[in-house]
Amino acid sequence: MGAAVARAVRNFNLENRAEREISRMKPSPAPRHPSTKNLLREQMSSHPEIKGEIDRKDDKLLSLLKDVYVDSQDPVSSLQVKDAATRQKPKEFRLPKDHQFDMMNVKNIPKGKISIVEALTLLNNHKLYPDTWTAKKIAEEYHLEQQDVNSLLKYFVSFEVKIFPPEGKKAIQSK
Repeated sequence: MGAAVARAVRNFNLENRAEREISRMKPSPAPRHPSTKNLLREQMSSHPEIKGEIDRKDDKLLSLLKDVYVDSQDPVSSLQVKDAATRQKPKEFRLPKDHQFDMMNVKNIPKGKISIVEALTLLNNHKLYPDTWTAKKIAEEYHLEQQDVNSLLKYFVSFEVKIFPPEGKKAIQSK
């Protein structure tokens, strides 16, 4: 329904508007610099055949122009080529481990990725039990690449809080 109204408004008085646009004065060329005007006037007066040459149509050039046939196609954009070449596989998801923190309603995690809670858990487990939680076991457990797990264990550590007593005071031993 909206298209019909838009079409009626667009086509309203179309012929009159087209006629008005056709009969309107066309813009004139920009004014020339006075020194250029004088030079052009001198050249036209000394060589009147130039004016005729400018206005004459060259039949040879027109016939050559008629023989030109252009067949072109739009080039394929590089974005389309990249999209076609790198189609992503559908992602596989897994359920998060240990729902004890509720993890802000995280329902599933793509394979090859871990949540913050899982990262802290696996780092802490590796720190406390390095013989049990090896890089290979972590990679299998969380569906990660072995190289990524090695980098994670090498460059990231979980915080460990240590409180040092002041030098002049004795520390109170916890029971």
